[in-house]
Amino acid sequence: KEGQSAPDFTLSDQDGKNHSLSDFKGSWVLVYFYPKDDTPGCTKEACAIRDDIPKFDKLKAKVFGISVDSVKSHKKFAEKYNLPFTLLADEDKEVVKKYGIHGRTSFLIDPAGKIAKIYERVKPETHAEEVLEDLKTAP
Repeated sequence: KEGQSAPDFTLSDQDGKNHSLSDFKGSWVLVYFYPKDDTPGCTKEACAIRDDIPKFDKLKAKVFGISVDSVKSHKKFAEKYNLPFTLLADEDKEVVKKYGIHGRTSFLIDPAGKIAKIYERVKPETHAEEVLEDLKTAP
């Protein structure tokens, strides 16, 4: 729920390197869950975030995309679309369960590690813009 501490996790990225959410305390973090690498909606969403990554960087916000696909699948997806942000492999569905995810949902996590906003039924094409607007007006 919004206002609660975001459940911590450690997952491998597209290069096999581990990332823990707790390592990014002090920064804004967008954790977006998506169904599957290289499918039409997921590709639109990833490419929209890719195109807006300079704006996320300017606002010092980190982006993590999470799906239950493998590290290898993420690597192919990231390379195919030149994605400059981190894709995390939740093959055991551990994080999906922790966050209670069904479908495409995102969480904006504040610098204190609390869930600032939950985005459900995300529209892939406009999601990046929506999050950036929220970041600009964040306290």
